[in-house]
Amino acid sequence: MISSGMLINDRYEIIERIGSGGMADVFKANDTRLNRLVAVKILKQEFSNDKNFITRFKNEAQSAACLSHPNIVSVYDVGDDNGYHYIVMELVEGITLKKFIEKKGRLEVREAVGISIQIAQGMEAAHDNHIIHRDIKPQNIMISRDGKVKVADFGIAKVVSTNTFTQTTVGTVHYLSPEQARGGYSDERSDIYSLGVTLYEMLTGELPFGGDSDVTVALAHIQNEARPAREIVPSIPYSLDRVVQKCMQKHPENRYSSASDLIMDLKHSITNPDGDFVVIDDGSSFIGKGTKTFNKAEFEEIKTKAEKGEKEAVQKSKAMSREDSKILREELEELDTIDSKWEKAITILSVLFVIAVCGALVYVVVRFLGLNEKDPGTDPASLITTRPPSPTAVAATATPEPTSPLTIPMPKLLGYTVEDAQRVMAAYSKDIVVLEAGEDFSNEPVGIIIKQYPPEGSGVLPDAEIKVIISSGSKPMEVPRVIGLSQSAATSAIEANGFVVSPVFESSDIVEAGKVIRTEPSQGESLPAGEVVSLIISSGPPITYTEVPNLIGKTTVAAEAELLDRGLVLGAVEEDYSDLFTEGLVIHQSVEATKTVFSGETVNITVSKGPYPEGYIPTPTPTPIPSPEPGEQGYNPDGSIIGQTGRRYFIAKYDTTAMENIVDQENGDYFSFELVQDGVSYPIVVDYSADPNTGDLTEELVSYERFSNGFSYRLYSDFGNYGMLHAGTATITAIWRGIELESQIITLEEFTE
Repeated sequence: MISSGMLINDRYEIIERIGSGGMADVFKANDTRLNRLVAVKILKQEFSNDKNFITRFKNEAQSAACLSHPNIVSVYDVGDDNGYHYIVMELVEGITLKKFIEKKGRLEVREAVGISIQIAQGMEAAHDNHIIHRDIKPQNIMISRDGKVKVADFGIAKVVSTNTFTQTTVGTVHYLSPEQARGGYSDERSDIYSLGVTLYEMLTGELPFGGDSDVTVALAHIQNEARPAREIVPSIPYSLDRVVQKCMQKHPENRYSSASDLIMDLKHSITNPDGDFVVIDDGSSFIGKGTKTFNKAEFEEIKTKAEKGEKEAVQKSKAMSREDSKILREELEELDTIDSKWEKAITILSVLFVIAVCGALVYVVVRFLGLNEKDPGTDPASLITTRPPSPTAVAATATPEPTSPLTIPMPKLLGYTVEDAQRVMAAYSKDIVVLEAGEDFSNEPVGIIIKQYPPEGSGVLPDAEIKVIISSGSKPMEVPRVIGLSQSAATSAIEANGFVVSPVFESSDIVEAGKVIRTEPSQGESLPAGEVVSLIISSGPPITYTEVPNLIGKTTVAAEAELLDRGLVLGAVEEDYSDLFTEGLVIHQSVEATKTVFSGETVNITVSKGPYPEGYIPTPTPTPIPSPEPGEQGYNPDGSIIGQTGRRYFIAKYDTTAMENIVDQENGDYFSFELVQDGVSYPIVVDYSADPNTGDLTEELVSYERFSNGFSYRLYSDFGNYGMLHAGTATITAIWRGIELESQIITLEEFTE
């Protein structure tokens, strides 16, 4: 049994459990050698005797350990100790994307795109190392407190070769690609499908497919089309909706071929939200589109492994209801028939393509030799029966008539890659060469032809050299100078240059709260449009706490020195008689010893004047009357206390409903709250070990009542800088153990006691 304080491998001291999955628990721990906090994933005991699970668990570490990328959770160590198999990983302080979506309902467009770009960047690094995650979902995406997005849990990632087939369908069913749902071949494009589902959920707050059982959802991924995100949320840009649709195509060959292509279109969607640049192939013109050609032996191997995967899927379905199992088997049989028809279609179209090209070549030879001069009306456009399409290619215009029998009409090559343009020209003459003559900035993606020489419609010889200029992408723009500006002004300036803004808050003793400290990359640096610029914004001076020392029995000088040493300030010094302490020694302090308060707080003291004079009668201190709960007798309708007048105060409320399942409210624990109004921060602290009826928390800072659904604070205008508060809106944020929870917009009302 793993418990707090337990030492794993004489190195990792367990602090607390922070998560649990299907086959492992995750603990927060301290690496005693390097003195840093880490996350330790420990295989559950029920699996520790299963060699397959242990092998798969170790493969996770071996696969993920080779990855080093800002958007991937790092793996530090792997091992076993007394039967506990563990992996040590980077500890990400923050929340999962799933909880983030649940708290916000749905995300803003730029926020969703920024997160998706970071996820895709992590996927791109993994795919470059031949590692497929195969379980991309919001639950496996961490958002740190500084806004960094990290892909976690490569627990089912697998190093793959080009001909590796999956043996088991694994992952959360709501995010599975159709090929994973069938237990078939999966590659990098399966991760792209899952990211498409995740982006769909971020933008709409809904999942594309639902159902009463996992089988129903899996079948929906295979056979149903998702409702377009733009129909659910009309404000979603057209281009971004097309990006989501392309990611979620049923056939892998119709999706983005790589994460880098997806990143390019995501960035393009920010700079051109209404653009029609996302090309989605419906499968009708797949020839020449990078489709892999298999020989007979390879087809037999694919068929054998696919049948094996289907049998395993049917065996697993026995644990489901008979009706669901029957539906699943019927769908698999139907899909086999569809795939067979698809393979036949590929073969037939391939043969037709070869015949058409051969016919075109014969025609050209005949024309050039003058053997068919009596038939000048034949349209040269028929030389190309099927243009090899490119994901970014534009539709070619009708080919003009040739200028003479010895020349070839120059087609339009704009919008093609150089490779695709070469294939287009080869259909006219195999001796024509397309040469890249240079690059230039444009709004077209990198590598796309933007200029051609000769121009469209010209006549060129069969052995001509065609020169083209390709796009080098958007012209780099400078990150504007925004240091010292407000967040809104800086965001507008950065977005005006075509960048995506990612705000990050950081405490500062120098820069005013709400103002920009710096940017990353630095201001003045040139970047392509669509890049993410982190805006580092000041959250004001760091909030620090200190413990009040015991001043009783000390001299005024000694008391002041101790307060200064703790970062506290000596306030008013009063005098009173005491039979216990000699003259000049402290007999009372306004804030009790050992209490935790904000640094800089003032502590008043009372110093002994010596023993009471003979016959002196001290004035009795009245017994404080406990404040009644809100709504009880003793409160005026406006919230003020009956019988008290004079002091101005404000009521700040925080609804704790959203945090009930996030933290354990234990006695002796602390919450701090940050109230921000007009860019000024006002700290509030709550000590669970204190009894609100004793007055421990009232002092001169706040008076505090616990509501059934949250906390309420009375902020007095004569305490510290609370005098700057005024009636109106403000933002209050809860902070627990250094973790910022939910921010709420509240309305401060002014009262008088």
